[in-house]
Amino acid sequence: MNMGASLLRDCVEIVRQSGEIVREHWSQPSQVRHKGSIDLVTQTDLAVEAFLKERLGALLPEAGFLAEESSRPDAEPDGLCWIIDPVDGTTNFVHRIPQVGTSVALWREGRAELGVVNVPMLEQCFYASRGQGAFCNGSPIAVSRATALADCLAGTGFPYDFTRRLERVLDRLARVLPCTQGLRRMGAASVDLAYVACGKLDFFYEEGLKPWDFAAGVLLVEEAGGRVSNLTGAPLRFGQTVLASNGLVHAQAVDLLRPTSVD
Repeated sequence: MNMGASLLRDCVEIVRQSGEIVREHWSQPSQVRHKGSIDLVTQTDLAVEAFLKERLGALLPEAGFLAEESSRPDAEPDGLCWIIDPVDGTTNFVHRIPQVGTSVALWREGRAELGVVNVPMLEQCFYASRGQGAFCNGSPIAVSRATALADCLAGTGFPYDFTRRLERVLDRLARVLPCTQGLRRMGAASVDLAYVACGKLDFFYEEGLKPWDFAAGVLLVEEAGGRVSNLTGAPLRFGQTVLASNGLVHAQAVDLLRPTSVD
């Protein structure tokens, strides 16, 4: 099956078009409901997901879907499928903070073959196809060249159920803050990973992510020359804490964040 430039081009165009829904809804009141105490969903999430499933389904009828608003929270990709987060950073969207991403990956045989992260309110579209490099708005991107943690700007995120993980979350903050130039929390993991890929962040970590949060972003980082693993440095598996970096500081980040128990 062709996973080449034409498929990526068509996918990027569809994801860009879905960004018009986000733009249209930006100036309108949001209809918000709660999936959890701080886990929100809006009519925009549902509209973008429906648009993507219709258009991507027509583009590649043989592929299934794993999408945030219509899949089980514990679901994993099976066979050839699109992995979709229609509005990554819904809380940002509700508060009109522009770090809001739409993440789409095409998954096959245990890995993403292509990935797109569109940030419509900032007019940035990041995309990659395996073995072909990573790009933003048509220009190649690459990870940073930082080689020491003291020169790094780190990124992280907090799981929705962080209260039961609070001690671990605070422990990691206490490790990272004194050793780096600073720590940023964008509120959208797909955007964090895109920022690692283009060198804005030097490394990023977060636990509790679902496949739709990171499938596209992981490919972006790898194709931009970076590295992704779990916190022990081993290959990342679903359910584990994500660690993405420019590669040059990856071993140092693992040493800094390595858990004392299985994570």
